[in-house]
Amino acid sequence: MKLGVSTACLYPEVPEIALDHLIAGGIRFFEIFLNTVSEVKPDFVRGLKSRLDSCGGEVRSIHPFTSGFETMMLFSDYRRRFLDALELHRYYFEAANILGASIFVLHGERDYRRRRITEQEYLERYAKLYELGKSFGITVAQENVNLFRSEDPAFIRRMRDTLGDNCAFVLDLKQAVRAGFDPFEMCAAMGEQLVHLHLNDHNDTQDCLLPGHGVTDYTRLRRILDTLQYSGDAVIEVYRSNFRDEDELVQSCGFLKRIWDV
Repeated sequence: MKLGVSTACLYPEVPEIALDHLIAGGIRFFEIFLNTVSEVKPDFVRGLKSRLDSCGGEVRSIHPFTSGFETMMLFSDYRRRFLDALELHRYYFEAANILGASIFVLHGERDYRRRRITEQEYLERYAKLYELGKSFGITVAQENVNLFRSEDPAFIRRMRDTLGDNCAFVLDLKQAVRAGFDPFEMCAAMGEQLVHLHLNDHNDTQDCLLPGHGVTDYTRLRRILDTLQYSGDAVIEVYRSNFRDEDELVQSCGFLKRIWDV
């Protein structure tokens, strides 16, 4: 398993400078957070790829800035907007191809109890986006996110049972904690369709800390992943307020590498 850092950790720093800082710290494996329209354009993305190639860096996943609009774009009751949003996602998938990434992280529908669409409709729309991603060689992976339909392990299980091999998941530990669910239960719900990890930590008073700074039992997580024969990778994803300087990110990555013996 490869371990790295998401450029989101340095937000609101722009991704090219965030990459420069992380590369200077010895990090070579990344998730890229694309924060605006201009950062999805091919010329900009090629610039990121050039930075990566110069140091032997690798990107596994991209995270779209439109995750904040996915409810309206993809999961509202206005179907024409959904069809247009599918076309817009082609630009993300093309950007992922340039970067050599293979995973697109999806948040999905927020405030889902308002019942804009049914669960069946949600899964049908996800399946169409998944198939579009697949045509580009990209896996669209549903992340568990607090306050979103995906916050509940029971929904994730139903999603997996319904879609089978035609779905994939990203486990974010802090998001499970925020939603009041056991991260290990969420991991089990995702099962063999888990393809990517967002790693962080927590304690009794803070729900997002750097790995190794809280109470998360990473040895237990490794055992569960081994049972699932997990073959994906992991990135640290925290907020800029969760650490003082970038050396702490590097140290936390080293902590995780010792857990996984990589």
